Parts: sequence; C-alpha cells; structure tokens
Amino acid sequence: MGRPHGLDGSFVVERPSDAPDRFADGAQLYVNGELATIRHAKRVGGGRLALLLDRPAPRGAAIAVRADALPPPDEDAYYVFQLVGLEVVEEGGRALGRVSDVLPYPANDVLELDSGLALPLVEDCVRQVDLEARRIVVATGFADPG
Repeated sequence: MGRPHGLDGSFVVERPSDAPDRFADGAQLYVNGELATIRHAKRVGGGRLALLLDRPAPRGAAIAVRADALPPPDEDAYYVFQLVGLEVVEEGGRALGRVSDVLPYPANDVLELDSGLALPLVEDCVRQVDLEARRIVVATGFADPG
C-alpha cells in the first residue's frame, strides 16, 4: 500500500495488477494476510489507483489475492510469488543464491537474490525456470563483477 489519498481512509496502490476486475468495488483481497473487501476503487492523478477498504489498513501493508484466483500466466511468464525462494544457479552449477524479490525496472524486471546479486530477467540471462525443481538456471557471466 502506498500513501493515503484524501481523508476517508483511501490509499494509493503501488504496482497494482493489470487485471481491471481485481480491484472492482466489492472484490475481496488480503491485507497483511487478513481478508478485506473493497468499498470503492477509483483512478486518481496520473492514472494511479486509490482504494477504500471495509477496514483500516496500515501504510506499507502487503495486498494479495489467493493464488488460485489468478489466471494462468502466459507461456514463459511467471508471477513474482512463483519465483521468490527459487535457487539460482549458473550453467555449470555454481550456486548464486535464492530469489528474494523481483523488482520492476524500466527496461526489464530484475531478480534480486539473497546473496546481494541482481540479475536481469531477460532471455540472454535466464536460460531456464523450473518451478517443479524450484530452480532458475542463468547464463555464465551475468553474476561476475564489472
């Protein structure tokens, strides 16, 4: 959740979903793991999304929906929650760490690893994502300094 919007308890959503019905009036979502209902959703300055929930929510709270409510991702596309926690290894087997977050950058998303490495989520770098094996294989050279 982002900063407050107005005086009624509404707040701006940071990095909202692209699915328009996800934030429809009456839709349910989770705020820090607790179920909440959207009382009102509207677009505000710059096209940002502002929500008013049926209960107070602290600033910075995580907003989520049930995974089984999500549509399947396109081929070779993944939800962030599917990638977080996966082991990342280079071709050849060198362990680089685990995905701690996926950050949106202007050119492409970036895998942030618990080891401090940041790897571009692009085809030249990411060779394989194996959700069943909980592993991502990346090309050599992307984790080397300089």
